[in-house]
Amino acid sequence: MSPISIITPIEIRSSPISLSLARTLNTEGGAINLVQHDQARATALRTPGDAIDAGQLDRRQGSIPVTDIAVSYIAAVGVGSPATTYNLIVDTGSSNTWVGANTPYQVTSTSVDTGEPVSVTYGSGSFSGTEWTDTVTLGSLSITQQSIGVASQSSGFSGVDGILGIGPEDLTQRTLTNEPDTEIPTVTQNLYSQGKIPAEIVGVSFEPTNTESSTNGELTFGGVDSSKYTGSLSYTPLTTTTPAAYYWGIDESISYGSTVILSATAGIVDTGTTLILIATNAFNQYQSLTGAVSDSATGLLRLTTSQYDALQNLYFNINGVTYALTPNGQIWPRSLNTYIGGSSAYVYLIVSDIGSNSGSGLDFINGQTFLERFYSVFDTANSRVGFATTPYTDATTN
Repeated sequence: MSPISIITPIEIRSSPISLSLARTLNTEGGAINLVQHDQARATALRTPGDAIDAGQLDRRQGSIPVTDIAVSYIAAVGVGSPATTYNLIVDTGSSNTWVGANTPYQVTSTSVDTGEPVSVTYGSGSFSGTEWTDTVTLGSLSITQQSIGVASQSSGFSGVDGILGIGPEDLTQRTLTNEPDTEIPTVTQNLYSQGKIPAEIVGVSFEPTNTESSTNGELTFGGVDSSKYTGSLSYTPLTTTTPAAYYWGIDESISYGSTVILSATAGIVDTGTTLILIATNAFNQYQSLTGAVSDSATGLLRLTTSQYDALQNLYFNINGVTYALTPNGQIWPRSLNTYIGGSSAYVYLIVSDIGSNSGSGLDFINGQTFLERFYSVFDTANSRVGFATTPYTDATTN
């Protein structure tokens, strides 16, 4: 599919631009607890949405449990002129871009201190500091006067420098302490408003890998990269159900084999979550149907090799299109079992419990392990998310 072009008589926009991503495992603290990380993130994502629904002003929640980042897709982003390169987590579940968790922020001729305190809390950490505006470089594109947070304090971000937020702009509300109602234009919005890309669209390509670190992802700003997917893209409108509607939220149902385990409901697509999380009642049915047992060492569901051989497809039904996650797509890469505290003798499933029954308004999270099998498109202009199969949809590398 060709990128969408928007041309007016007074401006000519350039082509989409792609930015390579590296998938990394954070093993600094020993074995990675994927479930603990992702459930904490799910709580963090749900809590601000509940606060908005209740009419509460502050979307930042200081009491949310924090765990260190586990598995991340990292982009090398330049800030300043001359640019300092920062390794930032690509996050569709938040919208602030910030630096300084490890590599210190370098003030250059393009740096402007707004003096505004800024802070955000995530399930995987938090930061607080000051808002600056600066030139931000993504591949060959430069954004001028982009708002960024410069961390004076941060937690949970060992090994990375901060976050590249590509979620909806609304998520930036309540992050400026003295201007809680102010929305901060995201990098995608500014790329478009400054005429650098043809549309407010981000295409995301992740690929499965069985190594600790691999450059196996790509962001495309302004369109899609047709070389990264097969067949055609299918789109679904953003959900109106809260709190999923505050993020890249969609409606879907899920079936294991021929059995519906999650009726049509709202959830989100999230690059910052590693696993596929589903409502507790759906998870319990999935566990029963697969015959898996809960593994105390990893927190994941565990199968024997013979049980894995009998595993069936997991079907995601999205706006009339069914996406089949194969048995191999449902398991953690076996060569990486020891990194999550597992054993080479077992097979571990990447479908886990979101921590609440269906009906919460955020009943699933399609995380990295889903996105590694399906190309995704985040289309702000048309309020929709798109998916397509890829050469890796049926891969057996795990």
